[in-house]
Amino acid sequence: MKLTFLGTGTSTGVPQLRCHCATCTSRDPRDRRLRCSALVETGGRKLLIDCGPDFREQMLRIDSPDLDALLVTHIHYDHVGGIDDLRPWCSDGRHFPVHCTPDVERDLRARLPYCFALNPYPGVPAFKMESIDPCHPFMAAGIRVVPLPVMHFRLPIIGFRIGRLAYITDAKTIPDETFRLMEGVDTLVINALRPQEHLSHMNLEQALAAAARVGAQHTWLTHISHHMPPHATVQLPEGVQLAHDGLTIEIPD
Repeated sequence: MKLTFLGTGTSTGVPQLRCHCATCTSRDPRDRRLRCSALVETGGRKLLIDCGPDFREQMLRIDSPDLDALLVTHIHYDHVGGIDDLRPWCSDGRHFPVHCTPDVERDLRARLPYCFALNPYPGVPAFKMESIDPCHPFMAAGIRVVPLPVMHFRLPIIGFRIGRLAYITDAKTIPDETFRLMEGVDTLVINALRPQEHLSHMNLEQALAAAARVGAQHTWLTHISHHMPPHATVQLPEGVQLAHDGLTIEIPD
């Protein structure tokens, strides 16, 4: 299995507009972060996790590969704002599979009514909505996926376990049952917004504590804001690293 970090930034991206802090002015390309998204390749399939407003640029960077399905963690704009750009993957009458919880589907239908009209105008993206029950595994393009329920402050959202990979973003707290679902993972991807406390996201200390409890061989931090010091200056425990845009990692079977 391979995972490519398409974007590792928070909702504003990094650099943040109108900011001149050390991270935003860094010349290290690892400090330039598009909105959070990832591509998982396994079993001959490609699963996209989230489709934010930078999706078009992210796809151009990797030569617009075939995609088999989209997994959505939650409805916030930085995770779904690029869904209209899935049009090229909906050609020839294909309805592109979108796996999400019922509340996300409801909001997408309200935001993009033209995609779900009985008589859509030519060229609009067409989606096959696949409902996720957060308590039960599901199949996406023939790949078994286990939902990982977490809390984004007061909003219940989900991460995903695929084989020995666990991918969690935007979590503030993780229930005990979700930690149990992550037992035995080799690679953990988890959000770490910044060193300072935040209302709805784990800070660095909290993400490291969660990673220690999971005990994965490798932990990668994502959904990072400009309040995180420049990439090259961040000191982390053994086995934990900051992810960056364009990084591809391998996860053993």
